[in-house]
Amino acid sequence: MFTRGSQNKNIIPATKRLQNAKKVFLLRPVKRAMFDTFHEIAIYIHRFHNLDLFQQGWYQIKITMRWEDGHFHSPATPARVVQYEAPDLGPDDVLGVWRIDDKDNSFSTQPFRIKYAKQDVLLSVMISFNLPLGEHEAPSASAVILKFELMYTPVLENGPELQASLDGCPTAVHEFRIPPKALLGLHSYCPVYFDAFHSVLVDTTVHITLLKASVSSIRPKASGVKVSQESKQVNVVKGLVASRDMLLEELQKLSKATDLAIDLTEFTSKPDESNFSGFPLQEDYSKVDAEVSRQSSGNLLNGFKEAIGSVGSQGGRSLQSFSLDELARYFSLIGYQVLYLWNTFLKFHRANKTKILEVLHDTWASDRRAEWSIWMVHSKVDMPHHYLITGGDDSAYHGHRGKAQIMRKMTDDPAQTAAARAELHRRSIAQMRINNRSIQDMQIFGDPLHVPVIIVERVVNALQQSHSGNSFFSPLDAKENGSLFAGPDFRALSKLSGASSRQSGRVLKIVVFVHGFQGHHLDLRMVRNQWVLIDPKVECLMSEVNEDKTTGDFREMGLRLAQEVTSFVKKKMDKASRSGGIKSVKLSFVGHSIGNVIIRTALAESIMAPFLKYLYTYLSVSGPHLGYLYSSNSLFNSGLWLLKKLKGTQCIHQLTFTDDPDLQNTFFYKLCKMKTLEHFKNIILLSSPQDGYVPYHSARIETCPASSRDFSKKGRVFLQMLNNCLDQIRAPTSEHRVFMRCDVNFDISVQGKNLNTMIGRAAHIEFLESDIFAKFIMWSFPDLFR
Repeated sequence: MFTRGSQNKNIIPATKRLQNAKKVFLLRPVKRAMFDTFHEIAIYIHRFHNLDLFQQGWYQIKITMRWEDGHFHSPATPARVVQYEAPDLGPDDVLGVWRIDDKDNSFSTQPFRIKYAKQDVLLSVMISFNLPLGEHEAPSASAVILKFELMYTPVLENGPELQASLDGCPTAVHEFRIPPKALLGLHSYCPVYFDAFHSVLVDTTVHITLLKASVSSIRPKASGVKVSQESKQVNVVKGLVASRDMLLEELQKLSKATDLAIDLTEFTSKPDESNFSGFPLQEDYSKVDAEVSRQSSGNLLNGFKEAIGSVGSQGGRSLQSFSLDELARYFSLIGYQVLYLWNTFLKFHRANKTKILEVLHDTWASDRRAEWSIWMVHSKVDMPHHYLITGGDDSAYHGHRGKAQIMRKMTDDPAQTAAARAELHRRSIAQMRINNRSIQDMQIFGDPLHVPVIIVERVVNALQQSHSGNSFFSPLDAKENGSLFAGPDFRALSKLSGASSRQSGRVLKIVVFVHGFQGHHLDLRMVRNQWVLIDPKVECLMSEVNEDKTTGDFREMGLRLAQEVTSFVKKKMDKASRSGGIKSVKLSFVGHSIGNVIIRTALAESIMAPFLKYLYTYLSVSGPHLGYLYSSNSLFNSGLWLLKKLKGTQCIHQLTFTDDPDLQNTFFYKLCKMKTLEHFKNIILLSSPQDGYVPYHSARIETCPASSRDFSKKGRVFLQMLNNCLDQIRAPTSEHRVFMRCDVNFDISVQGKNLNTMIGRAAHIEFLESDIFAKFIMWSFPDLFR
């Protein structure tokens, strides 16, 4: 352990604070006191997990801390470092040790080498910062900014050149804001996820308390002066009491959550006397020493519990009635209690760090939906009945159980209505005062108005019936497995029907990501990274078979994807069967743009039939599920016309229904009749009213005003396609099916007016270049992605 107190005379080394605590009570009573406090913020850096850094090399994490209004406070200084486990790195993968820089009061981990994706580096180090408060200032009215910097240098650097290179500009920064409410006491998981181009996860936990620094005397103005009602000394004591109570409460919560006992008998045993007024206040040192010895031997909390509880209550003593001498002794006593609890926690954390990390992580994950609800609007609607050629079904626009949602006329543009609704919500955010106690991620809270607004519409199917039992592995399925999977290639699949497989083995979870038109196999990497963070054991396939081949026939692209998926799934199932067996399989798909059409085409292939029963979650990111039969973007339509005329792009003909003179013989009409959605347990359709590349109704699989006014064959064909798709989602299933539409409204005002924003490309590409919308949706509904 490294302890440092030279930067601030008020900071007492941790090893001496308990020893000196009793001596405080032996001080000669003072007539005027200064109550100095400081915040100690302990940051545990547990693990550096490389999701997919683009470059190998040497990395280092640098941490600094500052007051948000730094001009009025003393700087935050590193106080002590604890290396509670040796880093699990080879001699060639680590260089030097951690260090503290006195120039900028920063802490830096030891440099470590990153060689491959999904590499874990257990850093296992704790750094605590001390933040002194001003005279009589507690609690603080200022927030604290916690800054993590990712330092990088190429692997060729070594020796002195390595550290000099690391000391240059950081490659990525992630900042957090600790609000004033949290400075009195907090125990929180704090994931550091730098940015889209430096996708790593640093598991950290942050622990905060308020501690007593000292009680110093000055020349008295008058003997026995009472404390005024507005006295800042009273606020200091109240802040220390609040910190003590929070720390005790958090210790009890952690003890219960981890099912591990914390020895607090010295703190909770009942004393012989429980009256603060009986505590010696005169210059009788023998009584003081005896009282301190009695308190420290087993009566630290309840000995003053009654007195503390009586402060400010009717019939009890008020802090304002204390003399400065009494208040100083009270301040010292509470400071001793907080110090005792704080050191008890640090000792408990060191012995049970893994369980505490798990508990804090689970608490953090469960709080995401509530914290991010600022930018999310939730509603429920009933699943519409069959749409008729005579008009649209109003039930799509009514709330669950008859409660009306925002109504819109069929003559209105639904995309414009959705955008206006999101803008109205964005204006309400501007008037909000975010004042919670949680650590605030500055990637989100730094500029709340630029964060995407998401309208989540949960579609409820009242006709859907749920049956008991597991549809994946029912006795009927076992018989079917025997015939469908008789070949040697399906041995791993056939084992799933056995009783032993149901009792043991693991759940094999596979997610397939499919890019869009002229896309790259890593286009959806940010969505993949969030999925991996939610479920680290998931197997991901970033489809590559159609890269540079997205201008051809959808049927060819679908067949290639089906072959790629079946090969990948069988390989993973074979491997899992050899290493403990498979309990069940969950096969999920994520598609962007026409990647969704390729996915549905692949699912219609015969070679995918044995795998349809394992389909779990389908996340469609702006997919044209109903094609471009009704598209109102004239600029984009002109581009499609050019692609058809100049390049003869087959998939564009299919998207625009010009691949056959008879609309009922076109590719899309036939695709919508295929049972490609019926087998999924969860269906999430992401759309954006700002996306001009994909018709709004097509991404949401719903009707549109143009079709409701079209009584020609074109209108009838469209409604038939729509009903065919919705019938698959309405179809009865043995498990509850989740169907959601999520409107993502980006703030594209920062991009200004350019061609991308005019033709709607900006929002279409923003799905690939931003991960905040994915965080909101996936962490708000984590069960859909596990």
